[in-house]
Amino acid sequence: MFSDELKKYDWDETTRQIMSMTAADVERALQADRLTDRDFMALVSPAAVPYIEQMARKSQRLTEQRFGKTMSIFIPMYITNSCTNSCVYCGFNCHNKFSRVILTMDQIKAECEAIKKLGPFENLLIVTGENPVKAGTDYLEQALRVCRPYFSNLTIEVMPLSAEDYERLTHSGLNGVICFQETYNRANYKKYHPAGMKSNFEWRCDGFDRMGMAGVHKIGMGVLIGLEDWRTDVTMMARHLAYLRKNYWRTKYSVNFPRMRPSESGFQPNVVMTDKELAQLTFAFRIFDPDVDISYSTREEHAFRNNMATLGVTTMSAGSKVDPGGYATFTDSLEQFAISDDTSPEKVVADLKALGREPVWKDWDKVFD
Repeated sequence: MFSDELKKYDWDETTRQIMSMTAADVERALQADRLTDRDFMALVSPAAVPYIEQMARKSQRLTEQRFGKTMSIFIPMYITNSCTNSCVYCGFNCHNKFSRVILTMDQIKAECEAIKKLGPFENLLIVTGENPVKAGTDYLEQALRVCRPYFSNLTIEVMPLSAEDYERLTHSGLNGVICFQETYNRANYKKYHPAGMKSNFEWRCDGFDRMGMAGVHKIGMGVLIGLEDWRTDVTMMARHLAYLRKNYWRTKYSVNFPRMRPSESGFQPNVVMTDKELAQLTFAFRIFDPDVDISYSTREEHAFRNNMATLGVTTMSAGSKVDPGGYATFTDSLEQFAISDDTSPEKVVADLKALGREPVWKDWDKVFD
């Protein structure tokens, strides 16, 4: 399991190595055909800042080699904000006083129908809080079966499950799973996740192994930018990705690095990442793993997403609502966080086409399940 592998890497030593990288290290990484984790550290280090334009060109070239000029489009659907965790940065924190919503199957169906009116979406991300008793595997299985007739590709972002439960859900329409480790800093992890299932670092970290064991078609991973030093966190994630590719090589992978957004929790980021730094990170991941899908959500500003659409990003959300029932508007529930880009799907698509990108609504068919 990766939680054991992670013990080989000291957080402070990794930070020291990143900050000691030189221009020669960056140039060596840019010339390498296959990058090591040390090369990745060079590309996310301060020493790489003068090379960002060179990184952008290589990122663009690799992206177009592997993905062409396409941009996969998806939309998230929140089906419950009920949660037993007390994550200090999240609007769904169980101590926040607001009405909790668990959508019924009829309401989920209504959400599906409302989404289809927004555009020809085929890639749906189903998101929940973490409440295993009231919205556990049985509930997720029912939700997948309701959504399946409407969408060709179903991904979930939910509490970490057992390998047996992941495998079970693949027989109910599940194609992919996204899970955010939030931070790989084991020493500080409990500070941000003091109670609930999410407080168990090892269970969450090893969830990706369980997804791979279950034969999940696509695994998405990410860290939340704003908790710990971003360069060290993403280096740990790059190591995790390399480990998963080696052990579960049949699976496709995606990465996401959401920057912290305002929420009901009121938590203020410990680290603020600039647009330039996020661009540097995006280029570094593309060069490190040319085949990985890089996703930007509506946490990011519309103009910035457009700027990155030709340089390394391969998946974007559009028209997002981050509250349960937000599309059919039959509930008035709290959002998990505030979004930055409320641009309509039509405008998102038009802008992508103007940039020479081809929006892809569907890249998976039910016949392959």
